[in-house]
Amino acid sequence: MITTPDYGGVRALWRTWLLELPRFQKRLVLVIMDFVLLTVALWGSISVRYGELYVPEHPAGWALLLAGPVITLATFWWFGLYRLVTRYMGYRGTTQIFVSVGLSVLVWSLVVFMSGQLGVPRSSVLLYGVTAAILITASRQAAGLILKSAGIRIPIFPREQPKKPVLIYGAGQMGVQLLEAVRRAGDREAVGFLDASPSLWGQYVGGVKVFPPKKFERLMARAGVREVLLALPGSQRRERRQILNELEEFPVEVKILPAYEDFASGRVGVNDLRPVEAGDLLGRDAVQPSTDLLERNTKGKSILVTGAGGSIGSELVRQILKQVPCRIVLLDVSEIALYEIEMEITEAAETLRCEPPKPEIKAVLGSVLDQALVAEVIRQNGIETIYHAAAYKHVPIVEHNPIVGLSNNVFGASVIAESARQLGVERVVFVSTDKAVRPTNVMGASKRLAELVLQAEAAEGSGTVFTMVRFGNVLDSSGSVVRRFRKQIKSGGPVTVTHPDVVRYFMSIPEAAELVIQAGAMAKGGEVFVLHMGEPVKIDDLARHMIHLSGLEVRDEKNPGGEIAITYTGLRPGEKLCEELLIGAHTTATEHPRILKSDEPCVEAEKLKRELDVLKAAMTARDVEAIQAVLMRTVEGYRPDGDGVSARATATRSTWSPASRMLH
Repeated sequence: MITTPDYGGVRALWRTWLLELPRFQKRLVLVIMDFVLLTVALWGSISVRYGELYVPEHPAGWALLLAGPVITLATFWWFGLYRLVTRYMGYRGTTQIFVSVGLSVLVWSLVVFMSGQLGVPRSSVLLYGVTAAILITASRQAAGLILKSAGIRIPIFPREQPKKPVLIYGAGQMGVQLLEAVRRAGDREAVGFLDASPSLWGQYVGGVKVFPPKKFERLMARAGVREVLLALPGSQRRERRQILNELEEFPVEVKILPAYEDFASGRVGVNDLRPVEAGDLLGRDAVQPSTDLLERNTKGKSILVTGAGGSIGSELVRQILKQVPCRIVLLDVSEIALYEIEMEITEAAETLRCEPPKPEIKAVLGSVLDQALVAEVIRQNGIETIYHAAAYKHVPIVEHNPIVGLSNNVFGASVIAESARQLGVERVVFVSTDKAVRPTNVMGASKRLAELVLQAEAAEGSGTVFTMVRFGNVLDSSGSVVRRFRKQIKSGGPVTVTHPDVVRYFMSIPEAAELVIQAGAMAKGGEVFVLHMGEPVKIDDLARHMIHLSGLEVRDEKNPGGEIAITYTGLRPGEKLCEELLIGAHTTATEHPRILKSDEPCVEAEKLKRELDVLKAAMTARDVEAIQAVLMRTVEGYRPDGDGVSARATATRSTWSPASRMLH
């Protein structure tokens, strides 16, 4: 039997070897290849001009012959040609090659003629430039084809798989990159661009026509489009939200391009397009943080973050690490959460660009209720700033487990505050919630009581600065409604909403953590800072947005043929229809546009201490009625029956139901 060489396998091996090379070695291969091609181009140009093989007669001639390729290589490096990804170079890379070659030839010709030419004809200079540009461009195209090919044998009679028709929204640079990725993937066909710029309408970008957005419905019907790829940078959040709102009424799935830097560099492809997230629907334009505020109490400091494995705590740790503290101590009662954040931050610290030594990372497993442990951590690590994020936050769970919730949220904050004052910690920043304002649930009451503890400590006038930062819901935190909706949509529904009129404030986790650090830096002592949460969001609308932009329709009386139903389950124990951020009406602006300072009422330290003693005794005796009485006396606006908020519908049942009286 006659065998033939497996050229496809060899090609695949070469491709794999090249792709797995470190970036520096890939650049070195390109430089060597370019040097050989440029030398051949120059030597060949001079030889063609003379009509015979050119051999320099003097050493200076050899030097000039080598100087041409070296100057061109230097020009390539200067223009960043070796930072481009060869597979995805495109027309911009080709333009850079021609410009670089032209400039280098001009420089080299000046060197040649100023040196007296030494046997180099003038016409060969122009010939060298043309030949060099063609050879380098051809080599890049050939390398790109080799690297893009998968080395897979194609059947003699391949079956043409139908391609999914898609529209790309955005005909700018990101749209062009996305079009190239779509063509490489081969499973989709871009039937058109949509763009809001009238100057582009009717033009062809990469061979694909650009249409105005108003023609979307016609294009969708004519080409059978069921997917739209959104190619707008993350900085254009306002425009992105507007487009998503416009597309919501159509039965199409919308996918969003990842970060442009990753996409353009070739590290991701069209399969990395992600579905629309709640942050795309609710997010707002970012405000540039103040570097001074971020660094003021973090840079070079020894910092303790309690609840470091939680949604807010872990993001606080990430943001603090960027400011290069000398030490971060992670305290959490959950072993798995502590392990995950410690591994993540330890790896991140190793890659941090800073002067040695790198920030020290310590993980401590334990509870904030353990006063001896807290004191030991502060003393041994010389803690200067504490961010107290450890708390039970899930309203229904705390409502049914009031003793555990109050113990952790109130007395945990008391342990942190007392230990910080006694051991001379510079600053304590307490992470609070909008549910602390006129609460209708135990979780909110516990957070307001914790605020009162810190306010009382601040009023005592110690050297420690105590401050609180209050904000609403964060997007995609553990147990958040966004995660639940996403999971329910993926499983085919129904999507469960507590009440059609329930409204919440939302903020992204990174923005919340960033603002907490900046607010804490502005504190003088005893302030309650309130983060500007933007416009409130109707949860029912959020559910409908997420369904529609997943390419599905809501099934209801108006549309019985829809795929996903929405079920209203009723408000849970302790829930409001609307959350508030302020108790009093007195707020003042700060040096940050999204941080306000609220003048909140406080309780005299002695009176608060007596009430906390009564509360602790009631908790020890597991006397729910006595616990409720303390909260009613101490926490302003606390209405466990839920009738204190006019916007709230009649509660489905009492907050202190028989279930909540169970002794867990």
